[in-house]
Amino acid sequence: MANIIVLGAGVMGSAFAQLLADAGNDVRLVGTHLDQDIIDSIKHDGLHPNLNVKLPGRIGAFSYEELDQVLAGSIQLIVFGVNSAGVDWAVNQIGSRLKTIIPVLMLTKGLAPVDNSIKILPHVVQKGLSHFNIVDIPIAAVGGPCIAGELAARRESSVVIAHPESQFLDRLLALVDTPYYHARASTDLIGVEVCAALKNFYTLAIGYATGQLEKKGKAANGALMHNLAAGLFTQAMAEMSYFVNFFGGQPDSVLGLAGVGDLYVTCQAGRNGRMGNLLGKGLRYKEAKSNHMPNDTVEGAELALGIGKTLNRWLADKKIDGNSIPLATKIVEAICDNLPLQIPWTLFYQDT
Repeated sequence: MANIIVLGAGVMGSAFAQLLADAGNDVRLVGTHLDQDIIDSIKHDGLHPNLNVKLPGRIGAFSYEELDQVLAGSIQLIVFGVNSAGVDWAVNQIGSRLKTIIPVLMLTKGLAPVDNSIKILPHVVQKGLSHFNIVDIPIAAVGGPCIAGELAARRESSVVIAHPESQFLDRLLALVDTPYYHARASTDLIGVEVCAALKNFYTLAIGYATGQLEKKGKAANGALMHNLAAGLFTQAMAEMSYFVNFFGGQPDSVLGLAGVGDLYVTCQAGRNGRMGNLLGKGLRYKEAKSNHMPNDTVEGAELALGIGKTLNRWLADKKIDGNSIPLATKIVEAICDNLPLQIPWTLFYQDT
C-alpha cells in the first residue's frame, strides 16, 4: 500500500512497524544511535531482542547512518518512534535530508517548553522542521492504550489517531487497517496530545499507592489500598480535564481512549508506575532514578522536568489556576525539587 519509514527501533517503534507490515505496507525501520544492537539482531535473523518477536520480512532494518539511502526512494509516511528526549535528534535527522513534503505520524508523547509557552510535540516538530524551510507538513499523532509488547503479540488494541483534517486521517487509518488494531479518528490533536503526555505524568502519583502498600503492608484484615489508587486516579482525571480545556482541546478526549483509556493501561505496568512506586515507598526522585532506574527513560518525570519551571511561573502569575491542579503541583515539586511526594488530599475534588 505504501512505503513507510519508522524512525526509532525501540519497542513501540518496532511493534508499530510490524503493524504497518501486517497492513500490507513496505516498512523501513531505522534505528537511532542507541539502537544499533537491535538493528544488528533484526538484520541477522529478524528477532527484536527486547520484544522477543521475529519481525515480518516486509520490514527492512537500517541504522541511522543509512538514512540517506532509506530516503532515496518514494516514501509516503514517516513515523516518529523515538522517545520524547529524541525528538530534536529526529527532527534534525529528517529536516537536514528531506527534499519533498512527507507526512509525519508521531508515536512519541509529550509536551515541551517553548519560550514562555508549553507546546504539544507535533507543534514542536513543525517548528523544528521550519528551520530547514520545511513548512505545511501534515503531522498527526497516535494516542490511547497500547502497550508495545501486546501490540507486538498482535493482541487487540484500541487507539485514536489525531489530526485536524479528516481526509488525511482517512488515509492514515487505511495504512493501519488490521484485524487486531482498532483505530479511531479524532480532529482534536491538542486534546489527544495533552492527554497522551499527562497520563505518564499522573501515573507517577497513582503508582504512589503501590509503594505505600509495600511500605505499610496489608492491613490486619488483609485490606489493600485500592481506595487510595482510585482517589488519585479520579483527581488525575479531573486535572487532565482542566489542562485539556486550558490548552484548547476538547473535553471528550479526556473521557476517551487518549485520556481515561491510556491512563488506565499506563497504571497497570511500565516505567512511570515503577517510579511512582519508589516515590510511594518514601524515596526521593534523584535517589530512585540513580539507584533503581538509571537506564530508564521515565517519560512522566521527563515531562515534569521539562515543563516544571514554566508551570511554576504560570502559577505565580496566576495564568493557570493552582486550585485546579494541586496534584500536578506536588508531582512537579517532587521531581524538580527532589522533595518527598506529598498527596494534598484536602485540596482534591474542588470542582466535583
